[in-house]
Amino acid sequence: MITVLVVDDSVVVRRLIVDALGGAENIEVVGTASNGQLAQAKIDQLKPDVITMDIEMPQMDGITAVRELRKRHKHIPVIMFSTLSAAGATATLEALSAGATDYVTKPSNVGSVEESIRAVRTELVPRIYALAGKRRPAAGPPARPGAATPARPGSAPPRVGMPPTGPGRPGAAPARPAAAPRKTAPGGRIDILAIGSSTGGPDALTKVLTGIPADLPVPIVITQHMPPVFTKMFAERLDRSTPLRVVEAGDGMELNPGWAYVAPGDKHLVLNRRGTATLTQLSGAPPENSCRPAVDVMFRSVASLYGASAYAAVLTGMGHDGRGGAKVLRDGGAEVLAQDEATSVVWGMPGAVVGAGLADEILPLDRIAAHLVNRVKSGRSAAVAR
Repeated sequence: MITVLVVDDSVVVRRLIVDALGGAENIEVVGTASNGQLAQAKIDQLKPDVITMDIEMPQMDGITAVRELRKRHKHIPVIMFSTLSAAGATATLEALSAGATDYVTKPSNVGSVEESIRAVRTELVPRIYALAGKRRPAAGPPARPGAATPARPGSAPPRVGMPPTGPGRPGAAPARPAAAPRKTAPGGRIDILAIGSSTGGPDALTKVLTGIPADLPVPIVITQHMPPVFTKMFAERLDRSTPLRVVEAGDGMELNPGWAYVAPGDKHLVLNRRGTATLTQLSGAPPENSCRPAVDVMFRSVASLYGASAYAAVLTGMGHDGRGGAKVLRDGGAEVLAQDEATSVVWGMPGAVVGAGLADEILPLDRIAAHLVNRVKSGRSAAVAR
């Protein structure tokens, strides 16, 4: 049973969350708290597997509560409850920076209490299953230090109302899945980096982009699953905190080296050519993998323009978005990197790529930036030498 503590100063919202989780199998709300200060004592008492946390609360707000929590409990997943607004986006990103694991937005413009409950259940339950599953390792002897983590089948998130599937045979020896044979030899010139991420992505992307210098000779395109407003605030935050120039992508922006372009919420990011220039284009095409923006859409677009000169990375996230696009990239000669399981908040997206044999490299988060930079430099140096 996955136990949940609900922290919110609104009685109505607490009841909404409790009711939303009440119909989900294998989930039990073991307590509630009206502010972050009261939550601290209940966390020690109840030892929940997952915490939902409001942001604006009296006595101790959610951001402060997360900071205090992380001093004593490093790994309890915390899902922030945010409003879909500029202020809500800014506060949510601050909470993620403070140590929160993920977030959901409070339902707005819904017609009834039942619809609100359904909306919360749809957003919250899969996250709880995924995050609680990450926190609870299989029984058996601990893994050897430095051993590779095993691939987990079933990387798509569980259906709402269904419990998560368990990991593989307890104590099985970890093995790194082999990448499928390539049509072309890796190591050629790189002209663009494409990165996809979801749950845990804001922190992962911040760490990766912080390690990439401003003089990177290629552009970066990014799809992070986020709603509108959030992506703009996130791009601005990355622009302030990393060496690169980071912007939310708009229609008709020309890609420049040393710049990163974040797909806006509710729009797919695709690329097209005008002469020698590569331009961004926003698409309102239907969601893919229940996502818009979708990593698969961006990856296919990058593959169509850049072929073997693209390099893609799939970071932490629920579901399998990016797997289909990674196959298209690989079929065109591009290389694909996946974040490893040990450092992923949820190994759904990168695990799906690895499980399909599409990953040329599987790396921990702290090694990805250096690898991307070295791969770009070595590929372009080799091209010049030829």
